[in-house]
Formats: sequence, C-alpha cells, structure tokens
Amino acid sequence: QVRLVESGGGSVQTGWSLTLSCAASGITFSGYCMSWFRQAPGNEREKVANIWPSGSSVAYTDSVKGRFTISRDSAKNTLYLQMNSLKSEDSAMYYCAATYSRCPSGTNFVDYWGQGTQVTVSS
Repeated sequence: QVRLVESGGGSVQTGWSLTLSCAASGITFSGYCMSWFRQAPGNEREKVANIWPSGSSVAYTDSVKGRFTISRDSAKNTLYLQMNSLKSEDSAMYYCAATYSRCPSGTNFVDYWGQGTQVTVSS
C-alpha cells in the first residue's frame, strides 16, 4: 500500500519560514519524481516544485523561486519543502505527489497523492 504523509504545515506570519515533510512508503522512492503541489480555495491545484528521481535536478514555479527549496532524503524516503519569506499568497493546502520515473507536467500525470497539509500565512 502506497502512503504519502505530509506534515509541517501551520499558521505563520508574513516573512516567516516553514518546512514541510512528506514521508513515503510502499514505493521505491528512488524511482519516483517527487513534487509539491498546492491548492487554495477556489483555485486549481498548481505545481510548486519537482525534484527528479536522482535528486540531481529541481524545478520551481516562478512565484516561489528564490524562496522555496525542495529536497529529498532517499535514506529516509522523505521529501521536504523549505519555505522562506512566506507571503499571504502562499496560503494553501500543500500536497506531496509521486510520479514514476518522470516529473509530471500537471496533476493528470501524478501516480500518487498525499492527503495534504495546510499552510496559512497572515500579515
């Protein structure tokens, strides 16, 4: 059984930092592209960041470049998202996603989803 379990969300103020974690089980972690998506109320789910199976390449949506860092620890089967300089527009439910072999261009290509962790940023 595949499980992706996110943690680390919370309510913070503008400019603060949070680190999200996603513990994966039931998959060969090193074979999957891991991603963070987010969805705010009334909006579509959007991709925030990808990290390739090897960990050698990462990609970010423009709005988080320079502020967010995605990383993975294959020994712990865990994905991370370090979020700095948080803004109110970063408020959303954040989802961990696993896609076999290749990084997804969108939500349709994801193989597995976590349940999400809420991030709320207020001024």
